[in-house]
Amino acid sequence: MPKTSAINQPHTTVVLAMSADGKIADVTRSPARFSSSADQAHLESQVALADGVLFGAGTLRAYGTTRSVSNSQLQQQRKQRGLPIQPVQIVCSRLAQFDPQLRFFHQNVPRWLLTTEAGAEPWRDKSDYFERILVVNASSDGINWHDAYQQLNQLGIQRLAVLGGGNLVASLLAADLIDELWFTVCPLILGGAAAPTPVEGTGFSEQLAKRLELLAVERVDQELFLHYRLSRE
Repeated sequence: MPKTSAINQPHTTVVLAMSADGKIADVTRSPARFSSSADQAHLESQVALADGVLFGAGTLRAYGTTRSVSNSQLQQQRKQRGLPIQPVQIVCSRLAQFDPQLRFFHQNVPRWLLTTEAGAEPWRDKSDYFERILVVNASSDGINWHDAYQQLNQLGIQRLAVLGGGNLVASLLAADLIDELWFTVCPLILGGAAAPTPVEGTGFSEQLAKRLELLAVERVDQELFLHYRLSRE
């Protein structure tokens, strides 16, 4: 079923790996390295399907890099579909306070910044860092996502892969902008009340909870790959 919030917006798929107890990182929020090579291949395949890859400032700071398409077969498939080899990598942040020495800024990928007027100002004369800066209206949680999606659609972004973190996913869910979710459940328990989860933010009441339709379950060794679609009935 199409989104009820608006039409002609990017089809959005969240792709995350989590522990068996639903954590996407440990309590120190260190980069999560617990998924298998099968999950990494799955992640790259989802990235290769996208026009743009969207992630938050915390995810960028934690990893220092982004997921590009390195598999030559996936690159060739993108060429055959008339797409550039690499999707646009879009980091979103209200204030855009990043270390310019991050490896991300040396990766051979197109980089966009999605931010507010305040966040855009320090980066305006630094085209080597971001090819494009999208300035969107601010909202109570930082970014007006309907404004952002309208701009992304106008720039030809038809499919988005969202790689975290939990606050970004929560904001997109609240704005009714997520279509699908891929969760890889990994065989470990991290625990910790402060450890990040796939969806953070303020949460939803049971009455307002987002309902999902399970599309597929696949087991690969000790991991489960769960594919959901948002139910809007």
